[in-house]
Amino acid sequence: MMTDPIADMLTRIRNAVRVERPHVTMPLSKVKRGLAEVLKREGYIWGFEEVEGEPIPELRIELKYGPNGERVIRHIKRVSKPGRRVYSRADGLRPVLNGLGICIISTSRGVISDREARQRNLGGEVLCELW
Repeated sequence: MMTDPIADMLTRIRNAVRVERPHVTMPLSKVKRGLAEVLKREGYIWGFEEVEGEPIPELRIELKYGPNGERVIRHIKRVSKPGRRVYSRADGLRPVLNGLGICIISTSRGVISDREARQRNLGGEVLCELW
């Protein structure tokens, strides 16, 4: 039984990037789809697709690498965990690595990046940070 599916998703991405896999698959959920949409919008992955699988559909993420094979995702870390939830207001969100990285926030309007949250003046649960 998996207690934290978001941490599982981040670990799968971290491990796949470490061994330079072109894509990674995982069970699909709405939050994972939202995380993948933010990663695509911010330019950390090429894209994603929903694949029919048994017993549940899967999410397939196409990972992105630089022209010489350098990693686009260098660091990915879960911030809010099941044992310790971390929430932040819009004015409390600080740029990650002076704007070189992002935080992904779960808000009442969906899963968005910290830049979008500051623009829309939305706070929420800080899911993860990456650069």
